[in-house]
Amino acid sequence: MTKTQVKVVTREFLLPFILVTSLFYFWGIANNMTDTLLSAFKRIMSMTDVQTSLIQLSFYGSYFCFALPAALFIKRYSYKSGVILGLILYAGGAMLFYPAAQTASYGFYLFAIYVLAGGCSILETTANPYILSMGPPETATRRLNLAQAFNPLGSITGILLSQYFILSELSSADATQRAQMDPEQLRLMQTGELNAITYTYMGVGFVLFVILLIMIFSRMPKNFDRDRSIQLGSTFKRLIKNKIYSWGVVAQFFYVGAQIGVWSFTIRIVMQELGINEQSAANVYLLSIICFSISRFIFTWLMRYIRPSRLLIIAAIADIVCTAAVVLGGGSGMFLIVMLVGVSVFMSLMFPTIYGIALDGLGEDAKIGASGLIMAILGGALLTPLQGLVSDLAGINIAYSVPLICFVVVMAYGIMAQKVGK
Repeated sequence: MTKTQVKVVTREFLLPFILVTSLFYFWGIANNMTDTLLSAFKRIMSMTDVQTSLIQLSFYGSYFCFALPAALFIKRYSYKSGVILGLILYAGGAMLFYPAAQTASYGFYLFAIYVLAGGCSILETTANPYILSMGPPETATRRLNLAQAFNPLGSITGILLSQYFILSELSSADATQRAQMDPEQLRLMQTGELNAITYTYMGVGFVLFVILLIMIFSRMPKNFDRDRSIQLGSTFKRLIKNKIYSWGVVAQFFYVGAQIGVWSFTIRIVMQELGINEQSAANVYLLSIICFSISRFIFTWLMRYIRPSRLLIIAAIADIVCTAAVVLGGGSGMFLIVMLVGVSVFMSLMFPTIYGIALDGLGEDAKIGASGLIMAILGGALLTPLQGLVSDLAGINIAYSVPLICFVVVMAYGIMAQKVGK
């Protein structure tokens, strides 16, 4: 049987595949709602880019902290248990936005984001290897790309929720105008703006509790959970010796740093280049995610004919060119917008492809190995503040040199994987 004849998802796993794939949609909502919070809090609390980037530090730092415990949890129990735990934390974190609003504390919001992101980390650590195992190994990377293709649909939903329920509620008053306001007037305005954030997240939390109930009462396959022994030492040794896996973690660290950095500052750079407000600039962000979503389906189809590593190299080179154009600036604002959207188009391939290549052939080690690839999401926590610092010091265009360097690393990994036939 040829590669193109092997089914991506077999009939016996179709329903579990659909249920688990739905999770990709829901953590997409959280990821991209969080991206828009940087612009929201910058206006509400008159913060610098470095200060607002603490949101991403909290979100993706939580990913790092929860990934390995999540892997150990699903190793000891089951994939389904991991899904349930992840949904509880995700929904619970969304509900914590209410006490955060009552205290009007940025720190409390960061804590709520940390708990919510911990749930997303557990879901990602669980769902990605689960999807890889649901069918023939020959089509595992294609299967993960297909599941991941529904993630940006959640991203689009998250942006729309942010645009119409959060950003639309922000006052047009800038930092200077807010500093001149009567304290009580400022407090009332900020309360309304923070409530818009809070109630939107709580609405998502209520939906997640419904999904949680569906998952609890759904029958999921357990044939992949037979080996529950935990031997971290020997597992880590095997993983570290596997160069495709270990360098895959490095590549994923830089890729996530690039993705989060590009999207976190999209609204800000569009506002600068076109002279528009947050809500209008969010339309460009939304367009980027739509193109990201469509192109992921296209790349999944192309994998029938082109090796994943080769596609990864092509996409990385394209992103290097597009990001360099943003860094250099010049020309019309619309040209820069086209380049920004182009970056998203070619980024769509990277996360699931790096993930699939790195876990290919790991067997039971994939459960622990998956945690390493999710921990690599720490790149979003560390590199986004770096990009914010460069933005404060040298300008937002120059700050895009950070993701540019990241794409060079991804290209190098693609070349490495191609040499071993991945």
